[in-house]
Amino acid sequence: MGLLSHGSPLSWEETKKYADHVRQHGVLQFLHIYNRVKERQKDVLKWGDEVEYMLVSFDHEHQKVRLVLKGEEMLDTLQDQGEKINPNHPTLWRPEYGSYMIEGTPGQPYGGTMSEFNTVEDNMRKRRLEASSLLEENTSICTITSFPRLGCPGFTLPEFPPTPVEQGASKSLFFPDEAINKHPRFSTLTRNIRHRRGEKVAINVPIFKDRNTPSPFIERFHNDSGDDAKAALPNHIYMDAMGFGMGNCCLQVTFQACSISEARYLYDQLATICPIVMALSAAAPFYRGYVSDIDCRWGVISASVDDRTKEERGLKPLNNNKYQISKSRYDSIDSYLSKCGEKYNDIDLTIDKEIYSQLTSEGIDHLLAQHIAHLFIRDPLTLFEEKIHLDDVNESDHFENIQSTNWQTMRFKPPPPNSDIGWRVEFRPMEVQLTDFENSAYVVFIVLLTRVILSYKLDFLIPLSKVDDNMKEAQKRDAVRQGMFYFKKDICKAGNPVVDGCCTAYNGTETDPEEYTLMSIDTIINGKEGVFPGLIPILNSYLENMEVDVDTRCTILNYLKLIKKRASGMYAVLCFYETFIVKCIAFELYAALVIIGKVLIKCSKFQRFTL
Repeated sequence: MGLLSHGSPLSWEETKKYADHVRQHGVLQFLHIYNRVKERQKDVLKWGDEVEYMLVSFDHEHQKVRLVLKGEEMLDTLQDQGEKINPNHPTLWRPEYGSYMIEGTPGQPYGGTMSEFNTVEDNMRKRRLEASSLLEENTSICTITSFPRLGCPGFTLPEFPPTPVEQGASKSLFFPDEAINKHPRFSTLTRNIRHRRGEKVAINVPIFKDRNTPSPFIERFHNDSGDDAKAALPNHIYMDAMGFGMGNCCLQVTFQACSISEARYLYDQLATICPIVMALSAAAPFYRGYVSDIDCRWGVISASVDDRTKEERGLKPLNNNKYQISKSRYDSIDSYLSKCGEKYNDIDLTIDKEIYSQLTSEGIDHLLAQHIAHLFIRDPLTLFEEKIHLDDVNESDHFENIQSTNWQTMRFKPPPPNSDIGWRVEFRPMEVQLTDFENSAYVVFIVLLTRVILSYKLDFLIPLSKVDDNMKEAQKRDAVRQGMFYFKKDICKAGNPVVDGCCTAYNGTETDPEEYTLMSIDTIINGKEGVFPGLIPILNSYLENMEVDVDTRCTILNYLKLIKKRASGMYAVLCFYETFIVKCIAFELYAALVIIGKVLIKCSKFQRFTL
């Protein structure tokens, strides 16, 4: 999870004093990196996935399922038995926000050959088995986006009551500080977000209503000083801590491009795909023991780290702050980076004008300069005493301090200083799935799509405001079947036909409303005659023109079949509905999910059921 420095963390008041210092030196560090590698070409395709896991304990006697707060202990053992003794170990393990979480990645990046697709699921299985080998009896490792009873009384093992006091990290009524990873970055982030904001974060998710749901649905909170009752909205599930967002799990993919221009092109094209794949992977309807009226975690995690003050949110006139900022620092992207995306940048972009001028005077083009100047309107949220004064030529911690706490749907990643790593982009909107097969399917689908985008020069770009509309649509309940999304009708750039129904793209400096229309996910993924060719048919066309061995082709086709069937509604996404997740139901649900996750039941066809 971003930059993990070690040392003595500063309080928010101390960090704030160095905010300009971090920004100034962060920009210098970026310039040194850029000038060193801006001309780098022909880096080979490399890519990798990140899977986040939860540790779950089952108390069969009392029908309880709880989160096990042993992530740090397990991580130490996994690293000691793996990468610390063997640099070529097939898995890598890293900490995550929750002390009940760990993150696993392949030990080395995957390469550009088609046969690599045949190794993804095997590596994910290795990770699951490696971690599972360290578990105690009645404990499992799960790939679940949101734990249904996160924030309910006694949801951790060992149990800890929340401590809603000022001295704590989160001051939460529901989420104990002991559930936060012990690395100082995580508790410092939690505390400093709250202090910078001037109040606790407030997360309100609409509750799913059935005949048994009170109307209006209003909660009364124990130990509430009155602030929480004011922050909680009627007919919503209220949450008050970073852990309700960052304590969820996700699935991410990072790609190395051959050059900076290719990375910027991929960044833009994949940004339009983010809401589509988010809805396709929807797996997070449960919050604080209730079932919500949304399917995805995105809005929850966005609100959970929203450090904007009332002035920055437009609730008060600007006095102590410089900008009104329209989004949380965890949200969708705000500008395209490639030249072909410039005309679609229709969102008002708040930038640090001094940083923009500095970057352009150093030769950075307008689009990249405004991207960096927009990221740098944010303050650093964590700073370590030992990391204040750095070598700007050979270190990048100040740049990464700002960069890694802008958690957007896509992340444009410059190479680290003095490394052979190339320009990268990170695809970040996916919800993690139950099984290694499903997670592999989503990863391979996205990686294969990048190959097709580059090979066929596809153009998915639409006005960025429409992508934001799609992000809102994607989080709605059953968006994968019921939602309608703005999507480009003609995606063939420079008249490069791919399959029937694809023709020359519109060119010009102004956007044409006729370029895009509302489509269902089924149409976008599977196609509809006379409307859109469909991404799966395009991928199949690409595969037919590639030399792919039979085994790999079979693997890929099975993955694409899952995506195809979920888009059509034939296979359900991982969202089930009721109104309240009581302890025994949560136990039975998780017991079934663990079995599926271990592939004791080979199940990719998830039927909808009521609990």
